[in-house]
Amino acid sequence: MTDESTAAAPGGPAPVRVVRVVLADDQPLVRAALRMVITDAPDLDVVGEAGTGADAVRLVAELAPDVVVMDIRMPGTDGILATRQITAGPGSTHVIVLTTFDEDDYVYGALRAGAAGFLVKDMALDDILAAIRVVASGDGLIAPSVTRRLIKEFAGRPVSAPARRTITGITDREREVLVLVGSGLSNTEIAAELSISVATAKTYLTRLLAKLDARDRVQLVILAYETGLVGPPG
Repeated sequence: MTDESTAAAPGGPAPVRVVRVVLADDQPLVRAALRMVITDAPDLDVVGEAGTGADAVRLVAELAPDVVVMDIRMPGTDGILATRQITAGPGSTHVIVLTTFDEDDYVYGALRAGAAGFLVKDMALDDILAAIRVVASGDGLIAPSVTRRLIKEFAGRPVSAPARRTITGITDREREVLVLVGSGLSNTEIAAELSISVATAKTYLTRLLAKLDARDRVQLVILAYETGLVGPPG
């Protein structure tokens, strides 16, 4: 573990930003496996570990990591409540939910609590590292197709789905962009669909995040579903 936020050899290339990660899981073997995977990457560093959600919240306050890899099912303060507390705080730490995707009914709730994405415990090494990097960069999304898959899997569950909301204060064009984001399109695909530049698509996305008080793209997808702009695919 290192305290440096960048890593570069003297006289070498420009420093590489090191993403600081906290692991939160009540199973030590899972944390050990993740730590080994993550610390093998030169641009990632595990700066702390927690066995409960409460410990994760405390570590975030102490260490201000870039990313928390958060298990959902933990004793006491679970991953959903811990995620809500972390994302509601003053820092800029992003949370990635750690789940056994096909069995876990709580992923949708965790994303609504502010999680920026999710990891599946048996996913490929490269995908785990890529997910952490993407979320740390502020995109808050592993890939549009992944978020769309999650919505498809969980949107139809009446226990998890919230009451219908409404959206005000955005333009017609911004509403169009929100529908396309909720449908899982990337910025490039949105630009092509609306015959605008990718830079303009990004500008609309930035405006939506600000106007709707959303942390990241995942929350926009959830909002598009909650307001009925996008429905679960058949």
